[in-house]
Amino acid sequence: MRSDGDRGGALAIVLHTHMPYVEGFGTWPFGEEWLWEAIASCYLPLLDLLDSRDPPITLSVTPVLSDQLSAPGLAQRFDRFIDDTRRFTHAEDASGMRAGGHHELAAELERAWSADYELARERFQARGGDLVKAFAPHAQWTSSATHAVLPLLASDAGVRLQVQIGIDAHRARFGEGFNGGFWLPECAHAPHLEPVLAAAGVRSTCVELTDRFGLGAPRHLRPLLSESGIVLVPIDRATISLVWSDGGYPANGLYRDYHRHTVHHHNPWANDGSAYSHTLALALARDHAADFVARTIARLRDAPTGLPGGGLAVCALDTELLGHWWYEGLAWLEAVLEECSRQGLELVRLDDALESSHEPAAVKGDEDRWQPSTWGKDGDLSTWSAPTVAEMAFATRAGELAVLAAATARTAGSAAVRELLALQASDWTFMVSRGLAVPYAIERFEGHRAALARALEAGPDASVDGLRELARHADPVALLAP
Repeated sequence: MRSDGDRGGALAIVLHTHMPYVEGFGTWPFGEEWLWEAIASCYLPLLDLLDSRDPPITLSVTPVLSDQLSAPGLAQRFDRFIDDTRRFTHAEDASGMRAGGHHELAAELERAWSADYELARERFQARGGDLVKAFAPHAQWTSSATHAVLPLLASDAGVRLQVQIGIDAHRARFGEGFNGGFWLPECAHAPHLEPVLAAAGVRSTCVELTDRFGLGAPRHLRPLLSESGIVLVPIDRATISLVWSDGGYPANGLYRDYHRHTVHHHNPWANDGSAYSHTLALALARDHAADFVARTIARLRDAPTGLPGGGLAVCALDTELLGHWWYEGLAWLEAVLEECSRQGLELVRLDDALESSHEPAAVKGDEDRWQPSTWGKDGDLSTWSAPTVAEMAFATRAGELAVLAAATARTAGSAAVRELLALQASDWTFMVSRGLAVPYAIERFEGHRAALARALEAGPDASVDGLRELARHADPVALLAP
């Protein structure tokens, strides 16, 4: 990796680690099984990689994910998921495939059980079932309490609640390692948020400005210093799209097909319809890692910023893409680390880059005219506010205003505020907008909406039903006190 101060520029890989609050809310096919799958297929192998290599990767972990990883009984339920569910379903599907003459598919199912789930249980037990502790040395950035789309909230007070709980949660769980890095949920930025963020201690965040600057523009390769004092780091869609797009690496025919399932939702097929070959897919992942690094070097070379240290290409990804949605993604990431060293591309953590050679350019007085931006469809807020989900968006704002009114009257209790936090999660509108597990998303949204109404009616002493660990470390009512 470059350390000689040349003009080659640098790559920052930002992994945003998030899971909606599913712990305790349903099992198969929707609900907390998503959490167990992410632990097995993504979080545990990622932690092994981070511990063994300590790569300069920027990792954000959302408070709502940490809430769930802290839940009592999590280790026992994860173990039951592996032993009672995954062992049984892999064996059932493999037996069915073999009976039908599909021996290659049966062998792949047996390999996946042993290599993925049986090994995951061993990894989990070796860590004492404490993944919050395991993430602690690596989690530099935090996010809002429940992954709310902050520009859509109804008030500054609502934004402060989400932001402050997120920062407090990070400090409580991961110590004083917070250096001001804050992941805006869904990369949703609007200038009016910045005074609240700055007052809470946020120093830097990532923004999606493709529609403003144009795809591939050199301006995506230099951080910006806003008038509020917050450093806005553009993510580089030209780099990200190599991985995360309809034509990105995971779409290759040799990789495992995430969408084609057996009876019990296992995936023994490749994207091209053939029986999946793990050996061929891993070799391809190494080739794609070499290609990714070579293209990033070319991107930095061909879009000069005029900076002494060259540009900064920020490749921001949902952590769960790696290992879960893209089965070979963690193998690709490990190979990227090796290729950065081999090809001479500097890999940097964002905090380190911003404190050293990648000086931000001042925003020239026009930031207040910027439209809200996200990494959703069309780069705007429509994924979370379009007609399909408009009623949900308005109901969330109405719930926020009702809680603020109750807080002003000193009749709001912790149950009402925590149900509001659960209602504000971006995940429910995203799932409905994208047609993903829509009945579950609507059920969850309506459930929290009704629970919020009951809690407001019951007053300060209302009991919290079902949210278990959500924001339990915080005193959310105090944050809303007038």
